[in-house]
Amino acid sequence: MTSNTTRMNLSAGLASASVAITLVALKLWALGETNALSVAASLADSAMDLMVSLGALAAIWYAARPADEDHTFGHTAAEDLAALGQSLFILVSAGIIAWAAVVRLMSGEPAPILSHQKGMVVMGVSIALTIALVLWQRHVAKRTGSAVVKADSLHYLGDLIPNIGAILSLWAADLFAMESIDSVVAIGAAILLAVGAIRIFKTAWDGLMDRAAPDEMIRGIEEIARTHPGVHGFHDLKTRRSGSVIFVNMHVELDGSQSLDEAHSIGASLRRAILRAYPMSDVMLHKDPVGVTPHPEDPSRGPHRR
Repeated sequence: MTSNTTRMNLSAGLASASVAITLVALKLWALGETNALSVAASLADSAMDLMVSLGALAAIWYAARPADEDHTFGHTAAEDLAALGQSLFILVSAGIIAWAAVVRLMSGEPAPILSHQKGMVVMGVSIALTIALVLWQRHVAKRTGSAVVKADSLHYLGDLIPNIGAILSLWAADLFAMESIDSVVAIGAAILLAVGAIRIFKTAWDGLMDRAAPDEMIRGIEEIARTHPGVHGFHDLKTRRSGSVIFVNMHVELDGSQSLDEAHSIGASLRRAILRAYPMSDVMLHKDPVGVTPHPEDPSRGPHRR
């Protein structure tokens, strides 16, 4: 993992924790001013956001640690573990929100919404801060591929939609006494959260199970190797994803009559070409002389030879 990637992931984690702390402080003030249960519920949600954000920041920091004797491939799997935990937390939260909304709708007596104006002001500030955070997190996740940043972004996106719905609900309740719309908005937000949580869970699970890179990336690597100067062929291409890093292992076939220095130069050039195309990869190449009869016990010379 490059230092720039680490800085970007850490900036997203710090921004997430900072926004969560700010929202907790704002809603504590609003609760003291309004004594409204709706604000108390929102405060509890922000407090959970803060715990999740701090956990995500710790995972990003741990994943950025360099390889050591006990973890020779680095610590990037910590991102997948954190994303897995976040996805489960989001899924449970979605279930609780949906259940509470259904119970409220079935009761036939919507809970009264209090302190409409102050509540809308707090929700408006929350929306502005959350939008800025989600936009930054999406930018970072696109650049770094961090699973934990993606999961945290989804978590805050899930908060954004209910906050917007809360403003609409407060407005409708204030003008038209339509308290039940709050539950309808909550059910829609819960469904969106659940779908996103399942997607994040699958991505994190695939990383922990060493799933191969996407087919598009594999085809791209094959094309780079196939057309690279000095490379006569390749075989035994294997990939696996861990956190935001994709590990690439490949055997390349070079002219056996050239010097070791020339062979090394071709291999280094091919590695740089793959890294330019896929910056979040870790590439390891094994060089084989072309035209040499392979040892009968060589496991790499099988049906995958290209």
